[in-house]
Amino acid sequence: MEKLVFIGLGGFLGSIARYGLTSLVQTKTESLFPYGTMLVNILGCFIIGLLMTLFQERIVVSQNVRFFLIIGILGGFTTFSSFSYDTFAMMKSGNFFGAGLNTGVSLFGCLIATWAGFYAGEIFSSNKF
Repeated sequence: MEKLVFIGLGGFLGSIARYGLTSLVQTKTESLFPYGTMLVNILGCFIIGLLMTLFQERIVVSQNVRFFLIIGILGGFTTFSSFSYDTFAMMKSGNFFGAGLNTGVSLFGCLIATWAGFYAGEIFSSNKF
């Protein structure tokens, strides 16, 4: 239960940070292109790479701190950081096939799932269901 509290609190803070930064960037750029989302994803990937390296090689932190920062805050901030770290870890260990598979399936699978969800929403919204 304690683990869930740390993850939940971090997720709450990370989600607010994502919304705040994305909104700020979109307001400043006045663009339809999702610069805010892109920045959040890139920043989250940088932070997870930095923290995981520091936690593995330099800084000893409790499991609850890892849950709070990595799964909670960064998970709420961007799940793209988890995808990026998992893929990078496979590449680092020499599992290039797994890294490529994870990248391809995640990218195309998510785009297809988004399309399918959009299509399902249109069907349900049209009262044809």
